[in-house]
Parts: sequence; structure tokens; C-alpha cells
Amino acid sequence: MAPRRGAPLKRFGVAMEPGLLARLDQWVAHRSHPNRSEAIRDLVRQGLVQEEWQDGKGETVATISLVYEHHNRLLPSRLTAAQHDQYAKIVSSLHVHLDHDHCLEVLVVRGRARELRRLADRLIAIRGVKHGQLSLATLGKGLS
Repeated sequence: MAPRRGAPLKRFGVAMEPGLLARLDQWVAHRSHPNRSEAIRDLVRQGLVQEEWQDGKGETVATISLVYEHHNRLLPSRLTAAQHDQYAKIVSSLHVHLDHDHCLEVLVVRGRARELRRLADRLIAIRGVKHGQLSLATLGKGLS
């Protein structure tokens, strides 16, 4: 997320060991950041999102990704029932047929961090889910 157009930037110096700076430069190039400043801004934002999630109290957003075998006869109905129980937290869902046997379900969720983590844990733990992941995000307040 680039700074808002016209938003004033404050300059400050950062001291770093040569080896760490070389690793930062490699990371900047690998991630296609335009410069070190933008990379450092992204790292700070990432840390702030992690902190917000660790606190667990504030309103956050996330995605929950689930990969499962749809032939497991009880699994789709269990996933649907669990989602209906938490319908107020689920903003949107996407269902993708990966191949003849496997499906991917992606849920966009919104709510308090600890509640979303509990929801993700509950869905991922349903027998038959092969892989699940919670991807953290934020509403973006205070990140620019």
C-alpha cells in the first residue's frame, strides 16, 4: 500500500549491519518494491497487523481457505452448517472445483480477531478438510 498521494512523508535514518542491509536489498528486489522505503513501510504495516491480531480485540478482516475432497458425503453439509452458524462474520464465500475430487472454499470474514481465529480453527478441524489456512488482514486504520 503506497502512501496516499500528496500525504506528507517524514524522513528518518535507519542504521543496519552490512549483511542485514544486503539481505534487505535482495528482499526488496525479489518482492519488486520500488525502493527500500516502500519495503520498510510494508514491513512496519505487516508488524502492525500482526500486533492487532495478537491483541485480538479490534475489528479485523481475513480470509479462510479450505481444501477438501467433496466426495466425503458428510463434509460439505458440515462446512455449510458451521458457516451458517457464523453467517454474521462471513462477508463472502467462493467455491472452486479444483479437479474431479477436490474443492477450494475461500471465505472472507470480518469481526474481532480472536473470534475469526476460533472460526477458522473450527472449520479447519472439521474431519475431511485436507488443508486450511487463515490469512490475516486489517481494516487498514492507522496504516498510512
